[in-house]
Amino acid sequence: MGEVKQKRMRLRHRVEVERGKSFLNPETMTFFELEDGQEIEIVVAKKKRFRSVAFSKSEVPINEVWMNPDELQEKGIADNSIATVRKATHT
Repeated sequence: MGEVKQKRMRLRHRVEVERGKSFLNPETMTFFELEDGQEIEIVVAKKKRFRSVAFSKSEVPINEVWMNPDELQEKGIADNSIATVRKATHT
């Protein structure tokens, strides 16, 4: 089994994003070998770890993940925070 691809990305607050969902650039989705509706795992500062359902959106810059601001604030994550993002593995 190959190594899991991961990338350091910026988490951005976007009010148009529903809770539990995230938007990534189509090129980023290809990098992670993701399809719309698959989960990503997000780790902030090696402490806060959670999952989100990823969807492709061409307006999103390559190194950003757009997420719901209320959801991120509840987790204590500020806008423009850097996180490690990877395709979620189901165990």
